[in-house]
Amino acid sequence: MKMTATCDPKENHILNALQKTEFDLIEPHLELMSMSRAEVLFEAYDKLQYIYFPVTATTSLLCGLEDGVSVEVAMVGNEGILGVSALLGRDEGLTQAVINIPGHCYRISLNSLHDVLARSGGRRTGTLQKLILRYSQTLFLQMSQAIACNRRHNLEQQLCYWLLASSDRSRSSHLLMTQESIAYILGVRRESITETAKKLQEAELIEYSRGQIELKDREKLETTACECYSVMKEESIRLIQDLQTSLLDH
Repeated sequence: MKMTATCDPKENHILNALQKTEFDLIEPHLELMSMSRAEVLFEAYDKLQYIYFPVTATTSLLCGLEDGVSVEVAMVGNEGILGVSALLGRDEGLTQAVINIPGHCYRISLNSLHDVLARSGGRRTGTLQKLILRYSQTLFLQMSQAIACNRRHNLEQQLCYWLLASSDRSRSSHLLMTQESIAYILGVRRESITETAKKLQEAELIEYSRGQIELKDREKLETTACECYSVMKEESIRLIQDLQTSLLDH
């Protein structure tokens, strides 16, 4: 839903790292949107009309299978962009994009963004294209890590990783998330999530009640999580540092 309220677009790290001249061209075309939990932004192979810059919302990119099961291959918060494939030569979504933490994001139509890129000197010289390519490296690493994680790590490790990653993006130790929605995102049975969450609660790592999850002991959660969390945490730090370096170079 389009919003009339104010929200700083520069809370998105990509927009914040733009050259001032490029940001000034983009800003008039940005629309602030309110995103609800489980809202689908686009389906796999949908023709993309917009590019999204999350601010406070977090999105799961899901790969769907023939049996109806979907598995998360990446999570995108204010560090990234949704619909990046449309800026890399393909105007279709490659995955389903579903909001897992409600909040706000900005969107811009592809037509407007292409116009901005042309006016700012084209794809090769504009800062935005360079930032997109840098973020795409992080997204590719996250998807590659997801493949290894799904093949080699148990559900307890995966759930701890997912809770920590969600907490990092929401900047809160409290998450509003049902077991059913987590099961859908991780591609497992709801009963499996119930059993695993109960185990974590008994160990006092989390507190779970009526769709609310509180991360009680972050240190133990990080110890229990698979190595994928530390790999992606370090990559996230590198990404933000690179974006900040780009900002300082302007």
